[in-house]
Amino acid sequence: MSTSQLQNRPQPESLTASAPSRSSWKLSRTAVNFLLDTFLLLNFVTLLFTTVVVRFIFPLGAAAEGWRLWGLNLGGWLELQFATLAVMTAAVLLHVMLHWNWICGVVTSRLGGGQKHKKPVKDRDGIRTIYGVGLLIMILNVLGVALAIAALMIRSPLD
Repeated sequence: MSTSQLQNRPQPESLTASAPSRSSWKLSRTAVNFLLDTFLLLNFVTLLFTTVVVRFIFPLGAAAEGWRLWGLNLGGWLELQFATLAVMTAAVLLHVMLHWNWICGVVTSRLGGGQKHKKPVKDRDGIRTIYGVGLLIMILNVLGVALAIAALMIRSPLD
């Protein structure tokens, strides 16, 4: 058989089918949720570890001056703890966003007595988004007011 005959010969599908390219590779919603939940678990364990190190491993207050653990002093561990908390906050916000329709459905069924809505789904999604943004704004305002009160009420030992 010549080379041209071999090239023109029909090939079984298993040999001609190419693997999907990475650019066309898409994660399912379940896979995204699993990866996010796994990331949240690892982040939580890291936050727990850094908190225990800061609270129980290092001496309290000024007594920790000069102490180091794995190259970080108490200030470095506190920065790591805060960074871990900030990342976890963003991941939890993303987690809530991914589950927002489910959250709204549960709240609606509990408060609304499980009645079916007659509005189209598109309208409900828009209203749910507005409720979610409004709730987030409300939570951030309460947090901001509490932090402002704390900043105004803190006293130095010299007062």
